[in-house]
Amino acid sequence: MTNDGDGRGQGGGSSAPIRRVTARGGAALPALGLGTWRMGERRGNRKQEVAALHLGLDLGMTLIDTAEMYASGGAEKVVGEAIRGRRDEVYLVSKVLPSNASRKGTIKAAERSLKRLGTERLELYLLHWEGSYPLEETLAAFEQLVQEQKIVAYGVSNFDRDAMREAEALAPGGKIVCNQVVYNLSQRGIEQELLPWCAAREVAVMAYSPLDQAALVDDGPLAAVARRLDTTPATVAVAWTLRRPGIVSIPKAAEPEHLRANRAALDLALGADDLAELDRAYPPPTEPTPLTIY
Repeated sequence: MTNDGDGRGQGGGSSAPIRRVTARGGAALPALGLGTWRMGERRGNRKQEVAALHLGLDLGMTLIDTAEMYASGGAEKVVGEAIRGRRDEVYLVSKVLPSNASRKGTIKAAERSLKRLGTERLELYLLHWEGSYPLEETLAAFEQLVQEQKIVAYGVSNFDRDAMREAEALAPGGKIVCNQVVYNLSQRGIEQELLPWCAAREVAVMAYSPLDQAALVDDGPLAAVARRLDTTPATVAVAWTLRRPGIVSIPKAAEPEHLRANRAALDLALGADDLAELDRAYPPPTEPTPLTIY
């Protein structure tokens, strides 16, 4: 698993390009992207949400993560508007609901997502979490979508290590390139088993809720580190998730200052003393911990 620069200028005053996480099969995911959970829920917020995604793209955060579940497709419509005329810049990720994840249902769900997004392909398509349909059906549908050039690669979300092992044992399971899970300073359980398992197999881990749904922003210990580094708590929290190779972080932000704080995380190098202080305040797990799901 490697982190490589993509060699493109980023605009918006950013000093370094967005590096990429290279996963199995040559998949190359931007290490920092844009989350869209809770977007599309209120019509009055549409202009602000589209503007936020535009600014994120201007800052070089070209991975956009969405899902058919978010606002019942509303978030995908917001993303579709934001990427109109800029599609070639974007690494686009969406997710299928488990209730739709039969073989035929997955194909139909993907086609609906593509229509809402106004595009002919997804760079990455994920199963949102485990459901009642056999995973073999979902993976077979993913394979069909790859053959039809409607998706480039596929993965899963909210899978713990045991679920990943079961998926890997299936015929197409060896092509899973990503697992999207909760990972932040307050929720470090995946460090015990899941992270090492994925790293050994070049499966990228996409960290959602890297700010623990904003709970970390006002946290005292994190704020103390941020003050010493002359930056924001959000920047430190996102930088912390990016300290490991193989991690992609997708904070959601709608305000320009929050977007810029998230982008600054790529330029922030946390030193050994900083990491030790954060470990004291937010101790790593000492035993296997159940996966957190929001």
